[in-house]
Amino acid sequence: MCTAITFKKSHFYFGRTLDYDISFGEKVVITPRNYKFDFRYEGASESRFAIIGMAIVVDGCPLYFDGMNEKGLCIAGLNFVGNAVYREVKDDCDGAINLPQFEFIPFILSRYKSVAEVKRALENIRILKEPFSDELVTAQLHWIIADGERCITVECVRGGMKIYDNPVGVLTNNPPFDMQMFNLNNYMTLSCKAPVNAFADGLHLQEYGRGMGALGLPGDISPQSRFVRAAFVKLNSVCDDLPVSCVNQFFHILGSVENQRGCCRLSDGKCEITQYTCCCDADEGIYYYTTYSNHRISAVSLKSENLDGNKLIVYDLLKNEDIYSQNG
Repeated sequence: MCTAITFKKSHFYFGRTLDYDISFGEKVVITPRNYKFDFRYEGASESRFAIIGMAIVVDGCPLYFDGMNEKGLCIAGLNFVGNAVYREVKDDCDGAINLPQFEFIPFILSRYKSVAEVKRALENIRILKEPFSDELVTAQLHWIIADGERCITVECVRGGMKIYDNPVGVLTNNPPFDMQMFNLNNYMTLSCKAPVNAFADGLHLQEYGRGMGALGLPGDISPQSRFVRAAFVKLNSVCDDLPVSCVNQFFHILGSVENQRGCCRLSDGKCEITQYTCCCDADEGIYYYTTYSNHRISAVSLKSENLDGNKLIVYDLLKNEDIYSQNG
């Protein structure tokens, strides 16, 4: 289970939580412009734009969970189990761009600089269900893709690829995106303001505590509830334009949908937790993150590296809790 959001102030911000019962050994990975991707069906190609994001590196290949490129285009893949349907490798696909699912994020980020360009490219892209290897099965995902002007959701389902404009800038997991948006109609009476008594004429009712305008906002950690809660918190969020304030606020917004150890227990006894939370400052090219075991915000700057190189740049996550002691 995961949650992704966008956030626009003076800069554009994009990020997500990754919720799972295990860590995949993910790291912050920078792909410079001259790194050569060897796409399985589209051939070898140098990256047009530098990329930074969270990934695992397998056999020298970055498998990105999320990221942004130097032009400010951002993307994240979230679990979409039971609904994701990809194409067969042997389908007739003359003239199409054939991408196994694991190549979708690096292909998009290495070649396109805006959502508008991506939407045009998606007309010819076919996402295949071929796995990276026998050890790494094909993940069932859908994607949120955004820049400072536009946000879309991409879902490959039984009826083909669906592309939705995403006006709330939020994505979780199941059900499909159009059903998530329709479900928001059930919460149109929620408000960040004090409630007005509309229960019945002549009945004296009054609020007895602050925040009652949002009474009925779901608090569980199911995907549909997280979608509603993230949308409500994000769309009512207030902060100034300073980047440090926006990054701080961004992590607070995603904190409203964090998954704490013990609240989601699997049949094997393991617990699903928020493995990491990230925030991309797409204007400055800075990738911020926290982990479950370290709440201090760490930052890796894309622009601080040699972006004309051809080797991956990898940063291990800082996972030890970093507590500042004020009095020694």
